[in-house]
Amino acid sequence: MKALIAIGTAVGILAGLWTQLSTPFGLITWVGFVGWACYFAAGGKRKGLIKAIPASLSGALWGSAIVWTAGVVTLPAILPISVGLAAFAMCVQSRWPVLSFIPGTFAGCAAFFGTSFDLAATCLALTVGACLGWLSEYAASRIGSISAKSEAPVEAQPVQ
Repeated sequence: MKALIAIGTAVGILAGLWTQLSTPFGLITWVGFVGWACYFAAGGKRKGLIKAIPASLSGALWGSAIVWTAGVVTLPAILPISVGLAAFAMCVQSRWPVLSFIPGTFAGCAAFFGTSFDLAATCLALTVGACLGWLSEYAASRIGSISAKSEAPVEAQPVQ
């Protein structure tokens, strides 16, 4: 089985399950897909998980800091100033390897804004989504190895 068929099969099954089960469990479906995408964009495997989760969670925290600052500081144009400073910080924090995945940071911040500032729900869905990315990749490798065994050529047995 080709690798794309295996990953497509695993992702398709898990995406359907996620869509069905996320809402009843109080999880934000689309934010989970953002976390899932961050996992693959960060390179997948263990490395992708270790990069996607902290980066996207830090982005949600930066979004929370933006909203908090805009609500507390009473200066004209505080929102764009806060966004600019946070965007700068989201880039600079990438000097630390654990926060080096800048796209994940911006995705987490955007997801926070998209959930109408629900930090806990955003963080949970981003984390579950990244874990689903890992699970889909793992399942694809299992599907691929099972398929490879079934497609292996059979050795001819000598006739006696």
